[in-house]
Amino acid sequence: MTSPERTERLVLDGVLTAAQARQTVNALLAIQRPDGAVPWFRGGHLDPWDHTEAAMALDAAGEHAAAEAAYRWLAEHQLPDGSWYSAYADGEIQEPTDRARESNFCAYVAVGAWHHFLTTRDEAFLERMWPVVAAAVEFVLRLQLPGGQIAWKREADGTASGDALLTGSSSVHQALRCALAMAEHREEPQPDWELALGLLGHAVRRHPERFLDKGRYSMDWYYPVLGGALRGEEARARIEEGWDRFVVPGLGARCVLPNPWVTGGESAELALALWALGDRDRARLILEWVRHLRAEDGLYWTGYVFEDDAIWPEELTSWTAGSMLLAVAALGGDEATVEVFGGERLPQGLPPDCC
Repeated sequence: MTSPERTERLVLDGVLTAAQARQTVNALLAIQRPDGAVPWFRGGHLDPWDHTEAAMALDAAGEHAAAEAAYRWLAEHQLPDGSWYSAYADGEIQEPTDRARESNFCAYVAVGAWHHFLTTRDEAFLERMWPVVAAAVEFVLRLQLPGGQIAWKREADGTASGDALLTGSSSVHQALRCALAMAEHREEPQPDWELALGLLGHAVRRHPERFLDKGRYSMDWYYPVLGGALRGEEARARIEEGWDRFVVPGLGARCVLPNPWVTGGESAELALALWALGDRDRARLILEWVRHLRAEDGLYWTGYVFEDDAIWPEELTSWTAGSMLLAVAALGGDEATVEVFGGERLPQGLPPDCC
């Protein structure tokens, strides 16, 4: 069961009661397999990014043993080059369903591992995960392109993509900062990572032309803020510019334009981005709106097609519940979640010498 001293951070008036928070966490635990794997749902596939997001939510709820089991699954199944496949059938390591290896999927272990350490202060865990995180970072940085952006995947045959995604690179930006925080804690400077982070942040902030045009997707709108590359007035201006295009009052955030479809994961992540900017009122409002996606078992439907008044797809995903819990944890002041997503104390990287 969840620990009361942690779940109090998962209570937010008008969004989650204590009983609802416990129900959601217990539903996540029911999805997790005995070996630590957290698929989207039992019988669905597992991808390393969403697996890690669910583990972070479990840590925010005080379920540290379950979260550690999730990281142990990653450590035990990391490929020799530091990566993981993009998808596994129900978390079965012998059944990868997508043998490509996506850069942001692989980098995100650094965010989760640092979050777990901040939550538990378990030095032994950090020692065990350091080589896992270091290998994952090296895999990702071998995909960095000359302009600083990160190629979005390595194909199953080993070929590196020549294209970068703004959402994925923004997520890698957050991951590199967490990896550098881990390195600083261990007093093992990583100047190459710092330089890579500086180049990546500059590309995200100043060079949209270096990324594939995915402006129809809400993630490309808010992820530079969520990943910490944009803050202050630039970030606020970006959020305001896209607000009317992507936000559906009373329902949440669209996933992709012009589809009449709001999704729980994107809405919760937008709330996290708003909170990181200090816009707590709108962050809370988004989370209040998303209550319509909550199911009876405490999980959340992936999305809602409002023109048809239809839940679609009809799936209750671990990552949607995980993102909701993390957004509530940030607003509730959970220290580890605040540090990882607020980013005020995370390393910034070295500024690039050129533009």
